[in-house]
Amino acid sequence: MLKLVFFVGVAGTGKTTVARKLARRMSAAFLDRDTVGGRFAEKILEMNGLDTNDRDSAFYKEHLRDLEYEATRDICIENLSAGQNVFMISPFTAELKSREWLGKLLQDAGMSSQEVDVKVVVVTLEDMDTQKERIIERSTDRDSWKLSHWDDFKQRVQFVPEINWDIPASSIYVFDNSGQLTEEKVDAVFEFVQSEAGRM
Repeated sequence: MLKLVFFVGVAGTGKTTVARKLARRMSAAFLDRDTVGGRFAEKILEMNGLDTNDRDSAFYKEHLRDLEYEATRDICIENLSAGQNVFMISPFTAELKSREWLGKLLQDAGMSSQEVDVKVVVVTLEDMDTQKERIIERSTDRDSWKLSHWDDFKQRVQFVPEINWDIPASSIYVFDNSGQLTEEKVDAVFEFVQSEAGRM
């Protein structure tokens, strides 16, 4: 059975780091939404005289945000159709709320929930100070707005997102990524991903 694993959570929790650790243990297409759409979004923002690193502007949210997610979704569909496991890395906040989004993705891939085991790894941090430190450490220009408006960003953070997909609770794993990411912690995530879960 194919594995479709979503690594979700807010900025700075370590979604990509956790996913990379798992990718060393199992073969999967590695789709980070920032990588898939980042260069195109930056160019379009530049063409419109806007800050190329601002992912919180009204323009970005209205014109570019969904395009990045849809492009990532399309690549996911192609890989599932070709028989590849897929790792999807991004907050997916709006998508997780949509009851229909996941089912439509599988349908468009010509697959069913009997053929694809969908898992959601919610990567969290208990401490907002640690989250801010990690955002600073990764030194990404796209985080400039978050850091300069930290109090506002902090108030909007929801550590465990609303998940309305038709998947069993056993297919959702809330992983606290505080402290060092040890092999034992990675083992726990890997065992969750590999485990058989109920079907949609």
